[in-house]
Amino acid sequence: MKAETVLEVLDVLGASGISAWVDGGWGVDALLGRETRQHDDLDLIVALEQVERIREALGVRGFGPAADELPVRFVLSHAQLGGVDFHTVTFDTAGGGVQPQPNGSTFRYPPEGFVWGMIGDRAVRCVSAEIQVLCHLGYEPKEKDIHDMSRLHRAFGIELPNPYRRLLREARSG
Repeated sequence: MKAETVLEVLDVLGASGISAWVDGGWGVDALLGRETRQHDDLDLIVALEQVERIREALGVRGFGPAADELPVRFVLSHAQLGGVDFHTVTFDTAGGGVQPQPNGSTFRYPPEGFVWGMIGDRAVRCVSAEIQVLCHLGYEPKEKDIHDMSRLHRAFGIELPNPYRRLLREARSG
């Protein structure tokens, strides 16, 4: 997915009154202020109550359903533009976003985890580097995950947990 597509998706959502925060690989690049790798898709955090409005707004642009795992997430895809993976949250009174997890637990994005970054020459809402690290735990990292976490570590001095610390050490020595 190209930067222009990311901004177009954000524009369509914004024009429909839908707030979205960039997460995942594009979220890392937004924090860094530059594109550091190619991206297969776009990850966004949105309010669960906005799901139907999101489907309508992007449906007009040719995005259709690709996965429905609500209330955890859903995916819309476009044949030429790629997929958008929506992570749905319910905002609490403190401004944090609570997302159900597939195992029945929940993950809370704290209010201070919602920050701003840059895609191209435009400011975009995204999640903080600390939250990015937390969201990259609990599964075996892929090469792109190691790349992203390494970039955050270098740019922000964030201490990385295992398995990232171990994998980065192995990459440097081998």
